[in-house]
Amino acid sequence: MKNTFDVIVIGAGHAGVESAFAVQRLGKQVLLSCTDFGTVAYMACNPAIGGTAKGHLVREIDALGGEMGLTADQSLVQIKMLNRAKGPAVFSLRGQQDKNHYHEIMLEKLRSKENITLVEKEAVEVIVEEGKAKGVRFSDGYVAYAGAVVLAAGVYLNGRIITGDYVLSSGPSGYAPANGLTDNLIALGLPIRRFKTGTPARIYRDSIDFSKMEIQLGEHADRFSFMSKASTFEEEPCYLTYTNEETHKIILDNIHRSPLYNGSISGVGPRYCPSIEDKVVRFMDKSRHQIFVEPEGLHSDEMYVQGMSSSLPHDVQEKMYRTLPGLENCRFAKYAYAIEYDCIDPLALKPSLETKAVENLFAAGQVNGSSGYEEAGAQGLMAGVNAVRKIEGKTPFILRRDEAYIGVLIDDLVTKGTNEPYRMMTARAEHRIKLRQDNADMRLTEIGYELGLVSEERYKALLDKKAQMAEIVKESKKTVQKELAEEILTKWGEPLSRKTPTLEDMMKRPNAVLEDVKSLIPFEVDDEALNSVIIECRYSGYLEKEEGIVREQKRLEDKLLPEDIDYFSIKALRIEARQKLDKIRPLNLGQASRISGVSPADIAVLIVYLQKMNR
Repeated sequence: MKNTFDVIVIGAGHAGVESAFAVQRLGKQVLLSCTDFGTVAYMACNPAIGGTAKGHLVREIDALGGEMGLTADQSLVQIKMLNRAKGPAVFSLRGQQDKNHYHEIMLEKLRSKENITLVEKEAVEVIVEEGKAKGVRFSDGYVAYAGAVVLAAGVYLNGRIITGDYVLSSGPSGYAPANGLTDNLIALGLPIRRFKTGTPARIYRDSIDFSKMEIQLGEHADRFSFMSKASTFEEEPCYLTYTNEETHKIILDNIHRSPLYNGSISGVGPRYCPSIEDKVVRFMDKSRHQIFVEPEGLHSDEMYVQGMSSSLPHDVQEKMYRTLPGLENCRFAKYAYAIEYDCIDPLALKPSLETKAVENLFAAGQVNGSSGYEEAGAQGLMAGVNAVRKIEGKTPFILRRDEAYIGVLIDDLVTKGTNEPYRMMTARAEHRIKLRQDNADMRLTEIGYELGLVSEERYKALLDKKAQMAEIVKESKKTVQKELAEEILTKWGEPLSRKTPTLEDMMKRPNAVLEDVKSLIPFEVDDEALNSVIIECRYSGYLEKEEGIVREQKRLEDKLLPEDIDYFSIKALRIEARQKLDKIRPLNLGQASRISGVSPADIAVLIVYLQKMNR
């Protein structure tokens, strides 16, 4: 096997595969390594893609030419839009996947690409010469060289599974851990911390009494990828049940046996996806918690019990699971467990996801302290693009916070850091009215095309959508026949207009129905294009205000800070600000303003400093 590539990607989870595909689309040769082919794009935890804010990330990955959305659509067993009771800005798709089919599709796609070499090897050393990553040494002695390396090791670094008193050196789902790389990363100057996550038990389907649960059906309403055609798929329902006082009593009576509470686990767990014992202890006033029972795949024998993640011993798990309505006689296919792993402090990364300690070494995914398949995929794509741009001598590709949720995700990690597994949420995006999932292609596909990530077919689809939206906007300025307008407004339960409304006026009504609006347009229109125009109309006032805020923020983003600036020499800065600025080394005033511990007064000092430098 040859040993020279353009980029080497360590790890083939959701970050690694998106990174490898990005490198491949940019015309470079990539070596993608994993400890086991079974780990390729494997869903070690929930069998789902998307969710609140995560659906936005999937749409953005797709708009930039990534694979996650397309593969998710090809392996759906259910899909629905979350947050329909709220505004379109926070609508988020969530799809139940056939997890094995998702893995198989992604594996086949990787193997079909001539310039992706997929190997089953454990990386033990990043080879560094003169401060630059030059290659990777593997446990079997094989050495590969490249212009850049992307570390996407997920939760495998020194992975340790914990259930009660039982501790096993392991990656998720029994896959082998990667125990040889952490010491090398520490020696290279990367700060390492210990995080924890976990997963619930899998229960045999034929041991569940679904009649005691509430059925949860999907919508067949939408797709993740802008390129997926509407199609039918065989739907699998999910089910809702609840914990009760008996469940909580069993947990509290055995809390001393929980590794979370007896000191066996040192890693920091996710705040927004806690174990069931953590929920019961933290929310003592709640008499019950929602539990969703989800299929692992189409006609799968195993059901995933979302909300019951735990590290309690097996005997306690059996007792507490069987207190849930419908699970009284359940049989366990796999027990719940917690997993600890090593990860990098993301403050050690540049906004390009290149490490500050080692040039040409990039990091992406859960190894950066984030959680979730979607967060990983987004970082993987960006790290792959920037690895290629680095070896080509080009400037990094960095998305701003007002351009994409991906920009918010990476900026939060590298500027603010995280003390727990980071999860993307709509509340983290201050420009969320602008960053909707329906317009991800309008925001990003042209950028992706210019970078070389997006195909001609995808770019043409964007141009067609833009042209149709322009036609609809032009038509929207015309008035609607008065009698017809009154008939439709009455149907919507909207007050009648004093003057004859335009189509735009109709679209702005909060109760407007897409099909009715469509009937007012004298030419054939695509639902997706029309929906985007309706949302833009409704939000037009807010979007105008948003643009003013974005322009002001961009003014700060455009003021670059010298790489070699000596913050400790600027005496007007507070001591804390000097320390934080020196540690993070922000690229510009905008990034500096978001650092915890840097005040507006400190930013004013930096502005004066830059003005003096320019003079």
